[in-house]
Amino acid sequence: MTRTHLKTVAVVTGHDQPRLSKGQQAFNKLIKQIEKKRAQLADWETAIPLYQQKYTSELLPLTKGLMDIQVEFLHSLDRASDHKEIKKSERGMIASLIVDLAGDLLFARDDAELKAVYNKHSHSDYDKKEAANIKGMKSMMEDVLGVDLGDDFDMSSPEELLKRVQAQMAEELEQENAERQAWEVLRPKRKKSAKQLAKEAQLKAEEQQVSLSIREVYRKLASALHPDRETDTQERKRKTALMQRVNEAYEKRDLLQLLKLQLELEHIDQATVNNISEDRLKHYNKILKEQLEELDQEIFHVEGGFMAQFGINPFDSVSPGTIMRDLATEIAGVQHTIRDLKKDVIAFEDIKKVKAWLKKVRREAARMDDYGGCLF
Repeated sequence: MTRTHLKTVAVVTGHDQPRLSKGQQAFNKLIKQIEKKRAQLADWETAIPLYQQKYTSELLPLTKGLMDIQVEFLHSLDRASDHKEIKKSERGMIASLIVDLAGDLLFARDDAELKAVYNKHSHSDYDKKEAANIKGMKSMMEDVLGVDLGDDFDMSSPEELLKRVQAQMAEELEQENAERQAWEVLRPKRKKSAKQLAKEAQLKAEEQQVSLSIREVYRKLASALHPDRETDTQERKRKTALMQRVNEAYEKRDLLQLLKLQLELEHIDQATVNNISEDRLKHYNKILKEQLEELDQEIFHVEGGFMAQFGINPFDSVSPGTIMRDLATEIAGVQHTIRDLKKDVIAFEDIKKVKAWLKKVRREAARMDDYGGCLF
């Protein structure tokens, strides 16, 4: 038998078979979808480490640098607000700007000097205000989630919150299951109808046929590759490696991989694929649908984990082909902001430039209000 050069498993048309059946079309479509999802998953596995490296080596230091210059910027505004040439309305603007930006910065870092500036312009105490906010948030979350977080709970730790909530929910679920099981024991048993029994028997028979279909492919490969039957050392090593791939594919119910191995080892050819019976295709298609659903779930978890790890809005659209470009854009934006703030810090040594800047900010804020937007 000549070695096949097929890139993938698929039923193809020919002189003897000018048109594909619905089962064959579904088989080909599922194969193509699985290959596409696997390629997508492989792209994520390649892209995430590259993203993490650039994020850690470039964006994180820039973000720290940005916060440092923002603190300098706030101190410059604070000094300017005490200048005798600053009007009361301008002083109010400066206070509002400082409170907004200082609040954001203090959420990310604990800075005593920055707290003092915040307290000065907000006419309040940041620590007391934050403690009250945390207490209110804790109470709200307890009401919404229906859990008791306890007096010792640290609201600043999202990970601890998740663990505490999951533990309590698991405990409640376990209690509900125990009560349900106790009720099931006491509740009178209702006999299943003939229709229900027939449906259950049909589903069980179909699942057995599906398992037999994939087991048959596995057995043919295992029989041909069993390394204990091989006397040649090199050939035994080759077959051992191939048998490991077969076992892994069978454990995962990876029908596509098993069929590919059959093609690779010349146990089947294109004619064999073209002549898979409709009953067998029905079973194969069910297995392939399960594979596709598992791949969808795996990609969903990879994407969700990536977005959570790097603080990306969960409603944003991400793909392995665009994340590096998006990161480069974010880095460029932070660099641009740092340059502008450094210029402002130097310029704010001149009170006239502070007043001109405030006038510009006021105009921009008015323009944003006209469009229903916000400046900060």
